[in-house]
Amino acid sequence: MNEILDKSYLSEQVISMVVSAPEIAARRKAGQFIVLMTAENGERIPLTIADENKERGAITIIFQIVGKTTACLAGMNVGERIYSILGPLGSPTEIENFGLTVCVGGGVGIGVVYPIAKALKEAGNRVISIIGARSKNILILEEEMREASDELLVATDDGSYGFHGFVSEVLQKLIDSGTRIDRVFAVGPVPMMRVICDVTRPHKIKTIVSLNPIMVDATGMCGACRVAVGGKTKFACVDGPEFDGHEVDFRLLATRLRMYEAEEKKAMEAHRCHCHG
Repeated sequence: MNEILDKSYLSEQVISMVVSAPEIAARRKAGQFIVLMTAENGERIPLTIADENKERGAITIIFQIVGKTTACLAGMNVGERIYSILGPLGSPTEIENFGLTVCVGGGVGIGVVYPIAKALKEAGNRVISIIGARSKNILILEEEMREASDELLVATDDGSYGFHGFVSEVLQKLIDSGTRIDRVFAVGPVPMMRVICDVTRPHKIKTIVSLNPIMVDATGMCGACRVAVGGKTKFACVDGPEFDGHEVDFRLLATRLRMYEAEEKKAMEAHRCHCHG
């Protein structure tokens, strides 16, 4: 079992945990993820590895409370042990010196794009990062992203901080200014990633997105995480989670993500009743 070493709230619903996992910490690369179970009879959920500390033998995971399992995980404290962590899984981000790269993160997706920005900068890229949230009070990892980037641009939907609008608008302004962008990495809600791809497509800027479909075994056996990319079926757990955004069928992805909304709502309500019973 994996002991929780540190826990902190990045916002009201987003939590950062440092967890003991020496073998994973020694091997993980940017873009990879874990599959976690809080208890023996619990659900398996994928979570991105935001960082690692090889000396400490620990990994950092960042997650948002969106359902029963993430609520259970959020209820665990330092010193407690997570039942099972499997990883590192998925194909690592393709990291090389592309030139000028733009990393776009929305909401909790900032926690996913953070290790990518770090790795790109370490590889010699000039990194411009654009991060956004609905409002300032739920914006996460601003200082960490600033350190991982050569330039950081911030947007909030309500205008409470930074640019008043969406990250896609900030990217559009950057392109319109004549900035020559060699590659874009975008992670966030499906509508955000789709719009980012719409912005970059006319300019033929290769855009990599990280997809978060429903996963079960995370080994390519069950097929639950299938996505359509370039007209072909891919499995996000083994073929991804990163794909060329210009080839992703975002409409199908959004539909599949909504498949179990009713069941997830029932499970969350039952969890709340159990917590307050």
